[in-house]
Amino acid sequence: MVRLCQAQLLVSWVPFNRWSPALGLTRGRSGLQAMEEASQLAADVEWAAGRLPFATKCLPRAMTLSWRLRRELIGHSVVIAVRPSQLRHAPDALHAWVEMNGQIILGYLPGPWIETMRLGDGV
Repeated sequence: MVRLCQAQLLVSWVPFNRWSPALGLTRGRSGLQAMEEASQLAADVEWAAGRLPFATKCLPRAMTLSWRLRRELIGHSVVIAVRPSQLRHAPDALHAWVEMNGQIILGYLPGPWIETMRLGDGV
Protein backbone atom coordinates (compact mmCIF):
# COMPACT_ATOMS: atom_id res chain seq x y z
CA MET A 1 0.00 0.00 0.00
CA VAL A 2 2.87 2.34 0.78
CA ARG A 3 4.43 1.71 -2.64
CA LEU A 4 1.11 2.45 -4.36
CA CYS A 5 0.94 5.76 -2.50
CA GLN A 6 4.54 6.55 -3.49
CA ALA A 7 3.78 5.74 -7.12
CA GLN A 8 0.69 7.96 -7.06
CA LEU A 9 2.76 10.86 -5.72
CA LEU A 10 5.51 10.35 -8.28
CA VAL A 11 3.04 10.34 -11.17
CA SER A 12 1.38 13.49 -9.85
CA TRP A 13 4.39 15.57 -8.86
CA VAL A 14 7.67 14.31 -10.37
CA PRO A 15 8.60 14.54 -14.06
CA PHE A 16 8.37 11.25 -15.98
CA ASN A 17 12.06 11.20 -16.92
CA ARG A 18 13.03 11.16 -13.23
CA TRP A 19 11.22 7.91 -12.33
CA SER A 20 10.72 6.03 -15.62
CA PRO A 21 14.25 4.50 -15.67
CA ALA A 22 13.28 2.53 -12.55
CA LEU A 23 10.62 0.58 -14.49
CA GLY A 24 10.98 -2.69 -16.37
CA LEU A 25 13.86 -5.15 -16.19
CA THR A 26 15.60 -6.33 -19.33
CA ARG A 27 17.79 -9.15 -18.12
CA GLY A 28 15.93 -10.82 -15.32
CA ARG A 29 14.70 -14.25 -14.37
CA SER A 30 12.06 -15.84 -16.58
CA GLY A 31 10.39 -19.21 -16.80
CA LEU A 32 7.47 -20.87 -15.07
CA GLN A 33 8.55 -20.22 -11.49
CA ALA A 34 9.26 -16.54 -12.21
CA MET A 35 5.88 -16.23 -13.97
CA GLU A 36 4.11 -17.75 -10.95
CA GLU A 37 5.90 -15.36 -8.59
CA ALA A 38 5.07 -12.40 -10.85
CA SER A 39 1.40 -13.39 -11.02
CA GLN A 40 1.22 -13.60 -7.23
CA LEU A 41 2.89 -10.20 -6.86
CA ALA A 42 0.40 -8.75 -9.39
CA ALA A 43 -2.47 -10.16 -7.33
CA ASP A 44 -0.94 -8.62 -4.20
CA VAL A 45 -0.77 -5.19 -5.88
CA GLU A 46 -4.41 -5.43 -6.97
CA TRP A 47 -5.43 -6.53 -3.47
CA ALA A 48 -3.62 -3.57 -1.89
CA ALA A 49 -5.05 -1.12 -4.43
CA GLY A 50 -8.56 -2.26 -3.58
CA ARG A 51 -8.04 -1.43 0.08
CA LEU A 52 -6.75 2.11 -0.28
CA PRO A 53 -9.13 4.96 0.58
CA PHE A 54 -8.62 6.44 -2.91
CA ALA A 55 -8.63 5.03 -6.43
CA THR A 56 -5.34 4.22 -8.11
CA LYS A 57 -5.07 4.21 -11.86
CA CYS A 58 -3.18 1.76 -14.02
CA LEU A 59 0.18 3.57 -14.08
CA PRO A 60 0.77 3.64 -10.30
CA ARG A 61 -0.27 -0.02 -10.15
CA ALA A 62 2.12 -0.93 -12.97
CA MET A 63 4.91 1.05 -11.30
CA THR A 64 4.36 -0.70 -7.98
CA LEU A 65 4.44 -4.14 -9.56
CA SER A 66 7.52 -3.24 -11.60
CA TRP A 67 9.38 -2.17 -8.47
CA ARG A 68 8.52 -5.49 -6.80
CA LEU A 69 9.53 -7.51 -9.85
CA ARG A 70 12.84 -5.65 -10.10
CA ARG A 71 13.49 -6.43 -6.45
CA GLU A 72 12.99 -10.13 -7.22
CA LEU A 73 15.08 -9.83 -10.43
CA ILE A 74 12.18 -10.98 -12.60
CA GLY A 75 12.32 -9.76 -16.20
CA HIS A 76 9.31 -7.76 -17.33
CA SER A 77 8.11 -4.75 -19.32
CA VAL A 78 5.96 -1.80 -18.39
CA VAL A 79 3.95 -0.79 -21.43
CA ILE A 80 2.33 2.61 -21.90
CA ALA A 81 -0.25 2.94 -24.66
CA VAL A 82 -2.95 5.17 -26.10
CA ARG A 83 -6.21 4.38 -27.87
CA PRO A 84 -6.43 5.11 -31.61
CA SER A 85 -7.43 8.72 -32.30
CA GLN A 86 -11.04 7.88 -33.21
CA LEU A 87 -11.51 6.24 -29.79
CA ARG A 88 -9.76 8.78 -27.56
CA HIS A 89 -13.01 10.32 -26.34
CA ALA A 90 -13.35 7.35 -23.97
CA PRO A 91 -12.41 7.98 -20.32
CA ASP A 92 -9.64 5.38 -20.55
CA ALA A 93 -7.75 6.78 -23.56
CA LEU A 94 -4.36 6.14 -21.91
CA HIS A 95 -3.31 2.90 -20.29
CA ALA A 96 -0.33 1.15 -18.70
CA TRP A 97 0.21 -2.52 -18.01
CA VAL A 98 2.93 -5.01 -17.08
CA GLU A 99 3.97 -7.86 -19.36
CA MET A 100 6.15 -10.87 -18.87
CA ASN A 101 7.06 -13.23 -21.70
CA GLY A 102 4.47 -11.52 -23.92
CA GLN A 103 1.64 -12.01 -21.42
CA ILE A 104 -0.11 -9.23 -19.54
CA ILE A 105 0.18 -9.99 -15.84
CA LEU A 106 -1.34 -6.74 -14.55
CA GLY A 107 -3.57 -4.18 -16.21
CA TYR A 108 -5.45 -6.08 -18.90
CA LEU A 109 -7.97 -3.81 -20.60
CA PRO A 110 -9.54 -4.66 -23.97
CA GLY A 111 -8.06 -2.67 -26.87
CA PRO A 112 -7.31 -1.56 -29.37
CA TRP A 113 -4.16 0.09 -28.05
CA ILE A 114 -1.24 1.80 -29.73
CA GLU A 115 1.93 1.12 -27.78
CA THR A 116 3.84 4.35 -27.22
CA MET A 117 6.54 3.14 -24.85
CA ARG A 118 7.95 -0.12 -23.53
CA LEU A 119 10.30 -0.07 -20.55
CA GLY A 120 12.23 -3.33 -20.27
CA ASP A 121 11.95 -6.21 -22.73
CA GLY A 122 9.58 -8.48 -20.84
CA VAL A 123 11.89 -11.48 -20.61
